[in-house]
Amino acid sequence: MYRLIPLLLMPLAIIACGSRQSAGRGPTRAAADGPAAGEAASLPEDAPPAADGGGKSGLSDAQWRERLTPEQYRILREKGTERAFSGAYWDTTTAGVYGCAGCGQPLFVSDAKFESGCGWPSFFEPLAEGLIDEHVDTTLGMVRTELTCSRCGGHLGHVFDDGPEPTGLRYCINSVSIDLKPSDPPGGGAE
Repeated sequence: MYRLIPLLLMPLAIIACGSRQSAGRGPTRAAADGPAAGEAASLPEDAPPAADGGGKSGLSDAQWRERLTPEQYRILREKGTERAFSGAYWDTTTAGVYGCAGCGQPLFVSDAKFESGCGWPSFFEPLAEGLIDEHVDTTLGMVRTELTCSRCGGHLGHVFDDGPEPTGLRYCINSVSIDLKPSDPPGGGAE
């Protein structure tokens, strides 16, 4: 019986996190220089789409299963959702760049992260335009805007129109879908 409680609470957490359809998108930050974020697999920029459903990456389903943990595969490739308040980054305040856990493409900077209270990492804008694709999602009996990595097609989360200024948007992202590459500490960078 007690095992069913988390399953019953998941839809409520998702609904509480926001169910309003997002309106127009605001400005985004300029892309940062430097290597891709995280320890994720590197994919060639011109990788062709895979014939077997590997998405934009050119990787087969079997290759994705080899590269990702089972939880990363469930969320990035099968459009799953991690439990609220369970991910590594929901309350992180470390400065740095968040990249796609599937391909390493930089997606968000820590300066755009804010505490939304929903239990997932939340950002008010992506690092730059074109890094994240948006899709209409009608699952769970509501209309939402799904976010995927524009490079590998990995599922990131959803965007809602209840965020702070300057955009009014909340990019609600699964922690397992992103990797944080911390910024160099003061005085610790290359000269």
